Amino acid sequence: MQTNWKIGSLFGIPLFLDPLWFVILGLATLNFGVAYQEWGNVIAWSAGIVMALLLFGSVLLHELGHSLVARSQGIKVNSITLFLFGGIAAIEEESKTPAKAFQVAIAGPLVSIVLFFLLSLGATVIPDTSPLSVMVGDLARINLVVALFNMIPGLPLDGGQVLKAALWQATGNRYKAVHWAARAGQILGYAAIALGFAIDFATRELVVGLWIALLGWFAIRNANTYDRMTTLQETLLKVVAADAMTREFRVIDADQTLRSFADLYLFETAPSQVYFAASDGRYRGMVSIDDLRLTERSQWETQTLRSIVHPLTEIPSVSESTSLAEVINKLENEQLPRITVLSPAGAVAGVIDRGDIVRVLAQKLNLLITDAEIKKIKEEGSYPSGLQLGAIAKSTSN
Repeated sequence: MQTNWKIGSLFGIPLFLDPLWFVILGLATLNFGVAYQEWGNVIAWSAGIVMALLLFGSVLLHELGHSLVARSQGIKVNSITLFLFGGIAAIEEESKTPAKAFQVAIAGPLVSIVLFFLLSLGATVIPDTSPLSVMVGDLARINLVVALFNMIPGLPLDGGQVLKAALWQATGNRYKAVHWAARAGQILGYAAIALGFAIDFATRELVVGLWIALLGWFAIRNANTYDRMTTLQETLLKVVAADAMTREFRVIDADQTLRSFADLYLFETAPSQVYFAASDGRYRGMVSIDDLRLTERSQWETQTLRSIVHPLTEIPSVSESTSLAEVINKLENEQLPRITVLSPAGAVAGVIDRGDIVRVLAQKLNLLITDAEIKKIKEEGSYPSGLQLGAIAKSTSN
């Protein structure tokens, strides 16, 4: 369920707020308000809320840097969301080369560095006695910290994305690069948790220690997500149609009349949904029930299935060696309920629907998906809401 609140758009990119964003907004306001108390309560707290909003304005510009570079590469940016730990740009696809991936990754920190220099310059031209000079200087330093923090080399941070691009360039394998960068993120996350608890124990600075530990937990969780997603992408490329296809179809006589076909199969208690007509040991094509219904009843006695069959060369099909990623892309792009798998000889080897795809992935990746859930997927013709296989398969096409 979508719990984020849409607050507008920037350059056509929807902007969202996570409800937990207000927590960090309040903490940032408190931090700045206390720091500026020498200016008096009214000015201090007013400056505190302004600084908190400017902080997230800087984060928004940081994420916009990633987004605009991605869009310049023809990649769709679905949204930018501000949340408890900062911001995140939902970029639909991976860049097609390591160099382009590096450009997207480094764009955010570069924006923060530019803001640091511009704000630092601004602080020098404002009188030192003015509260505005202090605020601009503080905001400059915050942007520098944002840039440096994000360059820590571990996913999900920008430094992890830069590391991934470098490893991708060095190894030539994007998936291996993501695994290694995610592992770096996991190690850094556990280190941050340990550091947080150490600070709590040594200094009694509970808020600081807890915050560092929470950042570590966030890093571990998202690094794990990157790792699992990459494993799923690799599986979609390694598993082929022959591994997922089933024989859930009927082979019927192409020379029987339409009336005979209707009497034998259409009035069964549980008729098969897929029919292939064959004669003389050869598949003639697929029979569609809709075509039968469009044929005049008066012709059912004389016409055979050959008259309404769709040749195998004209129906959506893939070979047994086609990767599961390609199968999913074809199903989604052409909005098909299922697809036919052909053998090297051009015969029908099997059929695949979305339930078959989820079933084989559950087997390969030890996912806890029940037979009842597989049946529901088959009936509804859609993947579970938490398993966006269409988008994941599309991302492998790079």
